[in-house]
Amino acid sequence: MKKKLFIISNEKFYLDEKKYFCDHIAEKTLPDGLNSKFDVTIIGRSTNIKRAHQLKIKNIENYNFLISYLIAIFKKLLKGESKFLILSISPYTFLASLIFIFFRSKPLVYLRSNGYEEYKSILGFYGPLLYGAMFKIVSKISFFISCREHILKGKPGHLVLPSELTNNWISNTSQPNYKNVRLLYVGRVKVEKGIFSLVRLLERLPNEVSLSIVGETEQTRIDLRKDNISIFPIERDEKKLIKYYDDHSIFILPSYTEGHPMVLLEALARMRPVIIFNEIKHVIGEKKGIFVADRNVSSVNKIIEHIKDNKDKIYEEMKQNKLPTKEKFLIKFSDLISTLN
Repeated sequence: MKKKLFIISNEKFYLDEKKYFCDHIAEKTLPDGLNSKFDVTIIGRSTNIKRAHQLKIKNIENYNFLISYLIAIFKKLLKGESKFLILSISPYTFLASLIFIFFRSKPLVYLRSNGYEEYKSILGFYGPLLYGAMFKIVSKISFFISCREHILKGKPGHLVLPSELTNNWISNTSQPNYKNVRLLYVGRVKVEKGIFSLVRLLERLPNEVSLSIVGETEQTRIDLRKDNISIFPIERDEKKLIKYYDDHSIFILPSYTEGHPMVLLEALARMRPVIIFNEIKHVIGEKKGIFVADRNVSSVNKIIEHIKDNKDKIYEEMKQNKLPTKEKFLIKFSDLISTLN
């Protein structure tokens, strides 16, 4: 009989005809993957706004109000003999973590991104202060798991590299075509993702450079309509998404903050060079084919020309990348849950 695992999430899940959808791909990958070893139930928040990623698991408890969310977690802890995993630190999950103090129990907390930078991009000066206070308390009452050492800020924790990559991503790759440079962005269209600053920058790049955005929303069509920008809906089909990468020259990730972005791994798996900006240069590690730009036209254009002039050398270097796979990620994460909680 599988052990019960409750995943406490800040994510807002959308319910449509008994099917649940989420906004962040990690909120789908982890619960669906862990469900093969554990009996997984997600405790999350509800929304009436459509989400992109459909979950396979059916055990999802959605709550509209904070008090009902916390009471549900309290009741689960009363029953005992279950494992608990908290995804990220937010006001909701922070308050949830405090409940464990009364039961003299330590939950697992999975940190996927730098909360200090995220909160700064949303709340400005006060953002890091709020996150820092929550982080300091949670670090004392939980076990941390993270994808990056810098996210732990010197606190003890276990590192595991997340991945969405299947065999389809790493097979039948080809060298990009740079005759007309086609930039690609895949992801959510939000301020912290830097997509709006990228669009403004693109207006001053040479005419032969175009951008495709895979992550369309109704607002996207209004705010990002330009002659050299193509906008496509969020793509859930793996083969179709792979084709988007293969049809473009360079992947560009303009985010102000990232932990371990899946789209970067996808681009490298398809042998597409990646342009990022200084704010997230920590994501490079030992990976080949990633180039850091300043957030200005001159810098981006210089990197594009460098990639074009050294395409063969860069392609050969990228073949050396050892990218994590989805299978290995889920095995290691399952083992950590079994031993730590």
